[in-house]
Amino acid sequence: MNIDFQQHIPTDLNPKSRVWIYQSSRMFSVHEALQIEALLKDFIERWNAHGSAVKGYGNLFFGQFIVLIADESYTGVSGCSIDSSVRFIKDIEQLFQAQMFDRQLLAFIVKERVQLIPLSQLDYALQHHFINTDTLYFNNTVQYLDQLLTDWLVPVKKSWLNAKFSFPAPQATEL
Repeated sequence: MNIDFQQHIPTDLNPKSRVWIYQSSRMFSVHEALQIEALLKDFIERWNAHGSAVKGYGNLFFGQFIVLIADESYTGVSGCSIDSSVRFIKDIEQLFQAQMFDRQLLAFIVKERVQLIPLSQLDYALQHHFINTDTLYFNNTVQYLDQLLTDWLVPVKKSWLNAKFSFPAPQATEL
């Protein structure tokens, strides 16, 4: 799985641009992804804040994550412009019958695929070595572009999960 998402993000955005990540409860099909990309392009082109165009960017990453970025060094985003982005994501949710606001689903890369694990089942996944401290985790709590580029996809040991959960000791390998 190619995890080099950074190459798709425009380099002319301020590192402190605001970021919102919406994780789908399922992988979108190629046909759906193409539709979503067209909808994102249209939304970004007409995204406004107090009558001024928002310098923004939107993309579907890994077939499952919609990332919206607003460069506030050009136009600040607030209530109405953020509300319009949330309405847009809710429209995507309805149109494609996929949950986009379930913060209880955690995403990891396991066996070269994005795997979702409900928070309530994380202990089970840890105890059965489905994930470990080196498993890559999608940290959807990042808020700024510089964080997205460096801290969105991180090993579990570098995420908030490391402090919240007990990780079993690695299994010894047989000789």
